[in-house]
This record gives sequence, C-alpha cells and structure tokens, in this order.
Amino acid sequence: MRSYHLWSTPLQFTDFALDQRLLKTLKHMGIDTPTEIQEQAIPVALAGKDLMASSKTGSGKTLAFLLPAMQRLISCKALSKRDPRVVILLPTRELATQVYSQLRLLVANTQFKATKILGGENFNDQAKALARDPHFVVATPGRLADHLKQHHLHLNGLELLILDEADRMLDLGFAEQLKMINAAADHKRRQTLMFSATLDHSDINDIANELLKFPEHVAIGASNLEHKDITQRIFLCDHLDHKEALLTRILKEEQQKQIIIFTATRQDTDRLAKKLADEGFKTASLSGELKQNARNQIMDEFSRGLQQILVTTDVASRGLDLLNVSLVINFDMPKFAEEYVHRIGRTGRAGAKGDAISLVGPKDWVNFTQVQSFLNKKFSFSELEGLKAKFKGLKPKTATKGKTKPAAVAKKKAAIAKKKSAAKAAANRDKRYATGIDVGDAPMLRKPKAKLQETPED
Repeated sequence: MRSYHLWSTPLQFTDFALDQRLLKTLKHMGIDTPTEIQEQAIPVALAGKDLMASSKTGSGKTLAFLLPAMQRLISCKALSKRDPRVVILLPTRELATQVYSQLRLLVANTQFKATKILGGENFNDQAKALARDPHFVVATPGRLADHLKQHHLHLNGLELLILDEADRMLDLGFAEQLKMINAAADHKRRQTLMFSATLDHSDINDIANELLKFPEHVAIGASNLEHKDITQRIFLCDHLDHKEALLTRILKEEQQKQIIIFTATRQDTDRLAKKLADEGFKTASLSGELKQNARNQIMDEFSRGLQQILVTTDVASRGLDLLNVSLVINFDMPKFAEEYVHRIGRTGRAGAKGDAISLVGPKDWVNFTQVQSFLNKKFSFSELEGLKAKFKGLKPKTATKGKTKPAAVAKKKAAIAKKKSAAKAAANRDKRYATGIDVGDAPMLRKPKAKLQETPED
C-alpha cells in the first residue's frame, strides 16, 4: 500500500495541468488553492489509479473527484457512445443534489451532459433522461439499481465509478445495490474512486476488495479528529420538558446566523419544529419520509436564509455545504459516535467559526459516553442559571461485573446445602413397597377395598 503526502510547497490548481476551461470555472468560483484532500487525491485520480480516500467533513473532497472526472472526459476518448462515462453514487438525495449542483458549474460551456437519478422522483422521467445518453449520472444506489434492472441504462462503457460517503451507503443497507452496479460495469478499463469518512471499517474494506483494483490510499486526519473551528458544549437534562426549556433559552440568548437541530425520529422533528414555530422562530423541518420535491423546497428556502432554524434527522448530517450555519444543536444524541462528527461538521465550514451544543438526558447517556470514547475526549458540562440539572450521569453497568454480594453468596450456598440434604435423605429412605407402581412388565397394584353392602331399612 502506498500513500501520497503533501508537497513541500503549496500547490495551485494550475500545477495539476487541468484544462483551461476548468481553471477558468474555478477562478469564477473564487477557488485557487487546493485543500489537503485535493492536493493528495487529484494527482492519484488523474494518473488513472483506483483510490480509497478519507477526510473530515468540509474538507473539499467533492472537487477532489469532480475535477479528475471532468479532466478525463475532456482528454480521453469515450469507451462507448451511449453508456454513461461517469457514475457518482451518494447515500442521500440532499447530498446528491448538492454534488450535482457543483457538477453543473463544471460542465457549463462544455459538450458534456449530466443527470441526477434519485429516489422519490418520477421514475419514467428519469428513464427518459437516461435515454438521452448523459455523460455523467449522479445517483443514489437504490434508484440506479432499479433502472439497471429495467435496462434503462447499461454500464459496459463506464469509465469512472465514484462512491462518496461510502461508509454511510453501507450503513443505510446499500451493499447489494453497490455490488450490482459494480457487476454491471466490471471491466479492466474502469477506474474507481471511493471516499469515506473512515477507512477503519470492516465493511468498507470488504466492499473495497470487490470494487477496487490495487487502490492507492489517502487519509487526511483521523475520523475522530476534533474540529478546531467548532466550540462544543454539553448541557445535562433531567427529562424532555427540561430539555425543551434549555433549547428555548439557548435559542433566545444565542446570537447566531442559522441553526440546525438534530433529533432522533421524524415524529420528534415534526413536533419540535411546530413547537418552535409557535414560539415565534422561523422554523422548517426535514426528514427522509418527505417527498423529494418537498425536501428540495425546504433545503432551498433554508440555504437562501428564508428560515433561521432547520429541525432534521440525520438525513442532513452529511456533506451539505451551508455556509451560514453557525450553530448545531443535538437535541438527541446520535446512535453512532461517528455521526456526531458529521452533525457538528455542518458548522465551522470553509474556515469559519462554529458552535455545537448537545443536550444529554438519561436516555442519551450511553450514546454520549460512546462519543467521548470515540473522540478520546472528556467533556465538561455547561449550565444555565435556573435550569441546572439534577441528573449527573449514569454509573456504568459493568462496574459490579464479576463481583457478587455476600448475601447472594450465602443464599446460594444455603440452596446447595438444602439440595444435597434432600438428595441424601432420598437415598436412605425405606425402600419397602408403599405405593402401587409398575415393576418390569408386571404391574403391582393395591387390592381395592371391599365395598360394604348396604342393608335395607326396616
């Protein structure tokens, strides 16, 4: 395995020998200096090698795969006239929409066409879009697999397969769909780029062994590396009412631009959004059960600043680039410690400072301790005057493991002694015949008592 390291002097995008049209677009976007992941991943991808890469959220990895993809299409002849040349797979519709928007900026003023294929949108319209032979397909794995089954596209001529947030796709149960897509484009000339929040994941390594051929590895920072631009605070809560009172106080006292609040379930999202709206906050709610057009509208309004607060499930925890979000609140702690990093990574982006607040009650405690262990960090607790919690945490259940109380030991010994005594008494009891039992083949039964004959009354 070989890893690529930073160059001795800062690179510019001009050092990658990119097409002038791409450099012009980057300049128009105000981007001239590559990030760490771009410095290391782009040369590998341009060299035509397979790649496994990981970096923290907000590191700029989208351009780390879009620029090599564009350069390949510009400089190389297509393997097929009709098949897509590049397929980009992402775990959620929101992330796919964001990547597609950035791709459209790059394909502008070129001959290349791009389409996005997402669940929740009209299937027949997507089939028509695929029939127009797009060069790029940005998709979620489940919906693309559905179109493959219907033969709406073929991947025999696919040149570049890109998987972004691969660990999240596996967490969402897309392993079989990824294998199906891989099988449909399984030829020696295909290049594969896999980006993941972490490479220390058994499922990631298993799927990488199937999809990639002798990949190069690039890792920028550990997945549990603390974000220096984000201030993290923890508030303990006694119960739901206490948690909601803390949230309301925080929202009224904090001077923030935009805020994302993460909850555990869709029901909590809807209930909390309604409560905050009733309290006068401009609030929207987002969850995976909404139809795609509704989700698009909510994200568009929030990104344009029409709503101050977005209450959401983990559907918005990955990849979304919302530069005006200055505060993230974990109303419920995430089930997986890695997701905590992605949640708070919605703020503190592009060099900006951000705040993250977590409200931890008894039901959140186990998940909170897992976050501490994952980050290798011991958090201190903040308090608000008049809303101090009585709850101070739960004792680990393993604290008494292997230790048995003396009373329990004595009780167990007494039960064993009683059992031995009963067994000894049974062994020494009188063996003489006392009750009717079967012995061998001859049943031995008591002789029935004779009935007394009744005499008639005089």
